[in-house]
Amino acid sequence: MDRLTFLGTGDSMGVPRMYCECGVCAEARVTERNRRFRSAAMLHTNAGSLLLDCGPDWVAQMELLGERRLERALITHPHHDHIAGLPEWFDACRWTERTGTVYAPGIVFETIRRQYPWLERRLAYIPNDEGIEFGGWRITPWEVCHGRNGTSFAYRFEKGEYRWAYCSDSIRLTEQQKKPLHGLNMLVLGTNYYKEEAAPETRSVYDMTEAAQLLLEVQPKLTYFTHMSHRVDIDAGYPLPVGVALAYHGLSVPLGR
Repeated sequence: MDRLTFLGTGDSMGVPRMYCECGVCAEARVTERNRRFRSAAMLHTNAGSLLLDCGPDWVAQMELLGERRLERALITHPHHDHIAGLPEWFDACRWTERTGTVYAPGIVFETIRRQYPWLERRLAYIPNDEGIEFGGWRITPWEVCHGRNGTSFAYRFEKGEYRWAYCSDSIRLTEQQKKPLHGLNMLVLGTNYYKEEAAPETRSVYDMTEAAQLLLEVQPKLTYFTHMSHRVDIDAGYPLPVGVALAYHGLSVPLGR
């Protein structure tokens, strides 16, 4: 059966924060229960694996999997915490004389080309605006609100009767943007905090209380929260809706009935 493995469940700065002595960061340095690499995941299929985002912790995440080679990746948006591992992947391809394949909407590649103009020597860019097929999955992107950070892309995966979505960076979704979240067996959703107190205009990702309201609308059968900050304690026992859990790095979940 196909599986999704969480390689990172942290926000843009990860956990622990270098400067921070809060309880979550202190615990993460000792037991690592709350240690969080930047958000990423790996889809495993009989046709091979597909990385979801390639951030600055990419090498450590590959070590977590015991992998020395990456063939393909799917990018949600061109922010540092989602693409900063691409130069290291390029370097791995250069030394092993291989070419990696990167899928993303065309507008995402525009930014990546400006930031890393040399990567296409070893990474082949494939625009996926109209969707792609991989491992029997139909994978379709759609643009979502990312608050003060502009927009991001989420992905809906469909294979047979099983449907799931990966939406790591979003907030204040419009009714149109919510539509692909309906009818899901599983949703992976970014939630920075349990309850965030920052001014609304400064925010870019749902908190868990807001996400709970979204889930009432779209009603996935199972939900995993990711993209969590150092203010989230995985052992805190937050009052979450039935069928909702906090993801952690190394967690592997089956994709199918």
